Amino acid sequence: MPYYTKMGQIPKTRHIQFRRPDGALYSEELFGTEGFVGPSSTMYHIHPPTQVSGWKTLYETKPEYVEQSVMRMRHAKTAGMKPEGDAVTGRVVLYGNADVEMAMCVPGEQMPYHFKNGQGDECLFFHYGSGTCRTMFGTLKFGRKDYLVIPKGTIYQIEFDERPDDGSDSDAFGGYSKADMPYGKFVLFETCNASHILPPPGYLSKKTAQFLEHAPYCERDLRIPEEPLTYDELGEFEVRIKARDCVHSYMYSYHPLDVIGWDGCYYPYCFNIDDFAPIVGKVHMPPPIHQTFEGHNFVICSFCPRMLDFHPEAIPVPYNHSNIDSDEILYYVEGNYKARRGIESGSISVHPQGIPHGPHPGTVEKSLGKTYTDELAVMCDTFRPMFPTKAALDIDDESYPESWRADHHAPGEERNGDGPVNTWT
Repeated sequence: MPYYTKMGQIPKTRHIQFRRPDGALYSEELFGTEGFVGPSSTMYHIHPPTQVSGWKTLYETKPEYVEQSVMRMRHAKTAGMKPEGDAVTGRVVLYGNADVEMAMCVPGEQMPYHFKNGQGDECLFFHYGSGTCRTMFGTLKFGRKDYLVIPKGTIYQIEFDERPDDGSDSDAFGGYSKADMPYGKFVLFETCNASHILPPPGYLSKKTAQFLEHAPYCERDLRIPEEPLTYDELGEFEVRIKARDCVHSYMYSYHPLDVIGWDGCYYPYCFNIDDFAPIVGKVHMPPPIHQTFEGHNFVICSFCPRMLDFHPEAIPVPYNHSNIDSDEILYYVEGNYKARRGIESGSISVHPQGIPHGPHPGTVEKSLGKTYTDELAVMCDTFRPMFPTKAALDIDDESYPESWRADHHAPGEERNGDGPVNTWT
């Protein structure tokens, strides 16, 4: 994770006796990655973390991809997704490959159990909703437009805040009725190739791992776990663990969040997309300037409100481009995305490698002279094709590939009597 930190009670040095008030030893656990040469943290449990029982397999999680031989532009509309399950069981994988999966979750229930993803890192982007994520490292409060990065192996439980009874936040929740009001909505990116979701190396000092001056965010923008840290309770607690493409149930005779203290560089944290400081230029800048996180073979970017290009003849919208090594997936959060028509809040566009993509007809001329954009979107670029699931096809806008099929006109030119091109919407 980005930098070293510590919390709670820890001994003076590692791997020495550290005793509880009753004289018994705390149980030390090295929570490490990449065979002891990657980021790690050292935790001290009240109870040995190996004391579990009652394991059983609950359900499979491996997604089934369809239309793997079909290459076309795609547009999925998630605004109508109904509340389903909790923050784990409600996840619906829409696209994925051998490196990363992208899922949507519109939870209608709270989690009555704790969860550990033993298969991959998770990056949750909360479109709306707020609550508390209680983890073995401490407590994280999250809210709208927060990224929540949860590294592989972290035990956690997400509890959403209750929605107001008067329906005062219905506009923020995409027009759901009071009866169907979800607890929130988030996008999930999950690693499938044993890599970890980290800040881009180009933002960090090679000597100290400190964020560099040109980075669009820094350590001060990251919200790390806070107390309460330790839950010293006996009873029966279920921890569900994702591994081997299944979710398994384990029973603990003590509260699984029993860590009295820890230190290290491996822990969950929050980052709000509004704290991303966009980089702007004289002419249009390429998507890598929006990069926020990365894993092996994919990156996550944040398109945020910003000043547009300041060359007197600048074209503010993106140029046509063939990113021939990447699939590009955008989740549209809010604002007016000037290069696209027919896009709404909650839309997901998929532009595959192999064919060029760019602004819709008419949007280039319409953008000239604009100095600011209020668009907000989260993008995932992958270096292997992303395949849809049946759930993605169920919300697919099949007309999207046809939206580029229009003549190219000079400003003000008539189009079959339909009016000037610069009035298209």
